[in-house]
Amino acid sequence: MASIVERPKKSGETTYQVKWRQDGAWQTENFGGDQGAEQAEQFKGLVEAHDNKWPFGWIRGKGFVEPEVHPDDAPFLAWAHRYVDRLTGVEARTKRDYRRDIDNHFAGLLHTGPDGVERRHGGLVHTLRDGTSNPATVCTTTEDDIQDWVRVQEEGVRDPGHPDRWLVRKASPKSIANRHGLLFCIFQAAVDAPQPLRMTNPCAKTKLPRTDDQTEEEMVFLEHDEYARISTELRAFDPKAADLCDFLVGTGLRWGEITALQVRDVSTRRKTISIQRAWRRQEDNTFAVGPPKTKKARRLIALSEGQMELLRHHMLGRRPEDWIFRGRDGAAWRHSNFYNRKWKRALDEAIKKGLTKRPRMHDLRHTHVAWLIGANIPLPAIQARLGHESITTTVDRYGHLVRFLDVEIASAVEAAMSLPAPRKLRQVS
Repeated sequence: MASIVERPKKSGETTYQVKWRQDGAWQTENFGGDQGAEQAEQFKGLVEAHDNKWPFGWIRGKGFVEPEVHPDDAPFLAWAHRYVDRLTGVEARTKRDYRRDIDNHFAGLLHTGPDGVERRHGGLVHTLRDGTSNPATVCTTTEDDIQDWVRVQEEGVRDPGHPDRWLVRKASPKSIANRHGLLFCIFQAAVDAPQPLRMTNPCAKTKLPRTDDQTEEEMVFLEHDEYARISTELRAFDPKAADLCDFLVGTGLRWGEITALQVRDVSTRRKTISIQRAWRRQEDNTFAVGPPKTKKARRLIALSEGQMELLRHHMLGRRPEDWIFRGRDGAAWRHSNFYNRKWKRALDEAIKKGLTKRPRMHDLRHTHVAWLIGANIPLPAIQARLGHESITTTVDRYGHLVRFLDVEIASAVEAAMSLPAPRKLRQVS
């Protein structure tokens, strides 16, 4: 335990000395002035909180001192924007999303409190050892600063003047992980620079919220009869729209891929379609045809005879570069138009008649996977069909649906446990 000793001086001033033993040796720190007694009491508490050791970052006779930083240290926000501006091989829309995250989630929200003082909430800041906060820089940001930022993202910040309102809304574990991934890359660029600004990445050891803690399931899987309800409603007022959705759930294609299919992508002899392009949102919020999402998204997909017959119907009289699935004017469907005019209308009718789920159109891709897993199709084959870059993605998203080996696994365990114990070997002399 630490103690405080008052030491009067000839000048009449009193010095307050904090004493404690550390590794068998006496340690002392002195405080004077009008607030000496109060400062000594606070420091005594810090020593005891650190198991009777010098508080981390405290320099004897000076107090908490910030570590020296690189002479080229830069404000974090300026460095973050510089990092994004210099990225190569990244789509313009992706850069725009990165800049949005920097401005919205790393800079924080400027809000004027009841006291009339403007403060930022939810952004990345550096907390000094005395508890005060400064704008974060590349060099001063610590692991604790990153963890504090994660906690604010997870818990949110309420408006002090209006407790029922949010200054910073709670973020989902997935959103936090995505934003933290960008943070990691920004700081790693400072570590990997030709003249490094810092030696380690403060994001390397961050403990993030578990993404599987969410009770709400994002993906919706439809049974065959459930999808049939929606398809029937679609076909009642637009058979071509029903064909598009039937092809979506029958192939697992992404919306941007199916609406970019052209007649020349179909091989009637091999009964396949070739995924070579997809619609991608641009920086100005328009859409343009470009390469698929990843290298493995360029793929061949085998079709059934029924699917080929559907395509033949839509390709009749079309030129090689014409869209297969398109609106009345011949242009490719846009997601928002199709959703509002076709999908939502059919879904609402199906729900009125007993459907208990409200799937998105993208859930047709998830449903396709569920049907394949139900038919005992191996996950690597499903990975190739979906165009996932890694089998890990397929396993993480759909592995929980793989139940068809449960009986075999249980039988193997039972057989192993029922084997007789091996006899003790006799030692041969």
